[in-house]
Amino acid sequence: MGVSNNITAVLNFIALMASIPIIAAGIWLASKPDNECTHYFRWPVVILGALILLVSLAGFVGAYWNRQGLLAFYLLCMAVLIALLLILLVFAFIVTRPNGGYSVPGRGYKEYRLDGFSAWLRDHVTNSGSWEKIRTCLADSNVCAKLTQNYITPDQFYAAHISPLQSGCCKPPTVCGYSYGNPTLWLNPVNPMGDPDCLLWNNDQSILCYNCNSCKAGLLGNLRREWRKANVVLIVAVVVLIWVYLIACSAFKNAQTEDLFRRYKQGWA
Repeated sequence: MGVSNNITAVLNFIALMASIPIIAAGIWLASKPDNECTHYFRWPVVILGALILLVSLAGFVGAYWNRQGLLAFYLLCMAVLIALLLILLVFAFIVTRPNGGYSVPGRGYKEYRLDGFSAWLRDHVTNSGSWEKIRTCLADSNVCAKLTQNYITPDQFYAAHISPLQSGCCKPPTVCGYSYGNPTLWLNPVNPMGDPDCLLWNNDQSILCYNCNSCKAGLLGNLRREWRKANVVLIVAVVVLIWVYLIACSAFKNAQTEDLFRRYKQGWA
């Protein structure tokens, strides 16, 4: 195996290792309750990471056993996958840039407005056609049940940093003026016309505020927060992959030159 192929093999091993955090980030995203209920975002990152791993493995084999055809296949596929990963990153950054959260005086958590998020997220995640399934999925999860286990007194709950999903779906908007019973039990609103969601609140544990716009906004807030965290990992991974790819292209050209020179010498021998 030539020097250039040695370099390419090492680079492909690095690319293979870089695919692992991509897959891990995808699995982490898919495991979140909100992503379990929204199928748009569950598996794209995992699939891309798995494809990068397989292509990197093919490139490693091609470099180690000097299979030029396999190396060319690796370079072509890796270029496509890096481009797809970049497109996914830019798209995720654009659609998660708007933030519908706002601070509430005297509360450790934020509340969320649906119109504060991107139109694409609103149209594809919270439209009437998909929300009924998402609502049922959220009601069947333990997102709100966790609150009653963790917080007992009003002071504990008001100071808590609960998730956007819990803020939007598990309690009524603060402006309604409900009295605290427990995190999912609220009584006697003093301002029931303060927000349309005030009239949608129901203490039935299967209903709560799952029909509220604040719940839809909370779901988008959760998606935004989780994708922002995952993007940090993906950005580092894509920088490593681009660096590896550029050096691998140079090493591939050098390997072809070495092979051509070796054949030239053999022809004159």
